[in-house]
Amino acid sequence: MKNLLVFLVFIMASADAFSQKVVFVIIDGVEAEVFERVATPNLDAIAKTGGYTRAYVGGERGGYSETPTISAPGYNNLLTGTWGNKHNVWGNSIKAPNYNYWSAFRFLEELAPAKETAIFSTWLDNRTKLVGEGLQAAGNVMIDYHFDGFELDEKAFPHDKERLFIHNIDEHVVNEASRYIKEKGPDFSWVYLEYTDDLGHAFGNSETTDESIRMADDQMGRIWKAVQYRQKEKGEEWMIFITTDHGRSAESGGKDHGGQSDRERETWIVMGNGQPNDYFKDYQNGIVDILPTALRFMDIPVPRERAYELDGVPLVGKVSIAQPKTDLAGNKLRVSWEAIDQEGEVKILLATTNNFEAGGTDTYTEIGSVKAGKEAFEIDLKKYPSDFYKVVIEGKYNSLNRWVKR
Repeated sequence: MKNLLVFLVFIMASADAFSQKVVFVIIDGVEAEVFERVATPNLDAIAKTGGYTRAYVGGERGGYSETPTISAPGYNNLLTGTWGNKHNVWGNSIKAPNYNYWSAFRFLEELAPAKETAIFSTWLDNRTKLVGEGLQAAGNVMIDYHFDGFELDEKAFPHDKERLFIHNIDEHVVNEASRYIKEKGPDFSWVYLEYTDDLGHAFGNSETTDESIRMADDQMGRIWKAVQYRQKEKGEEWMIFITTDHGRSAESGGKDHGGQSDRERETWIVMGNGQPNDYFKDYQNGIVDILPTALRFMDIPVPRERAYELDGVPLVGKVSIAQPKTDLAGNKLRVSWEAIDQEGEVKILLATTNNFEAGGTDTYTEIGSVKAGKEAFEIDLKKYPSDFYKVVIEGKYNSLNRWVKR
């Protein structure tokens, strides 16, 4: 009888653990200023259950993590929780992604293999190149259900100059995503839609582009209904993130992107069914923050050596620190941060290698610890001679990292 009770408790605990599900959506190329002026009632309704914030892409402008405001780098910022200096995707050709920085799908495959994954995408390369499905270098990740590649099917979706075929593919993808989420409830899903970016390139800031955003809002309403169905009828907890991969250039009237202007970097995040923390409310969030938030919500513990590489900060739950900075003057390295939890302790860790980049392991030395509220620590680098350093600021609830090159 005792063994039976233990078994039942285990099954109940497992069921609870598997009830937390995430879907994230990328609506391509919608800058924040335009997004906010267009009526989006469905996205507004989703945001009321969680939150809305302006966000950014492009890494640190002028710094080592600066990343082009181009689609594939933007997608991979979200997928890996890192900037281009780590994931190594610099353009839409996706020439040599560094799979040592795991995608969200690999995190699930490695750390929660029983969870079901799905991808619904207007662009096949998202699965085959960015996630690297089936590639040994990417850990032989296999997505449980995929619905993509329709841009290659010119018989079903004849290509036209107006790019209406992309809208038709987006519709096809959204309808299937809505159906599959409602019926199967995968634990982790990615939905990608392209039409807004195509019209942005063609028409810039215009009523035509605005209409494509309204179309995307209607599509989000369908996915949201599927999520609400799962919550009500299946008793599951769902979190949804809807965002974009880049803004657009003011100089081109919204037709181009790829640079580091404010409007190209400034994006937005809609979070549904989340409880925003102080970091979400008080700081500018980045696209890299979505991955660690999803993993935290799904209660998937990230190994320390991988947490040290993530460039994002969770948008829900407790957070200790944010906004890391490093200033090098001679052999004095000043490390600083902003404390969200003033009373907690932070540890300062230093590595003089970047073996992780090639699939290896870095050895960190604990330099010291201070109260988080001190917000600064100085390291004498004479004791640690090198031309390259990785600095980790480790708080109780999250860690931050910086690279330093002489």
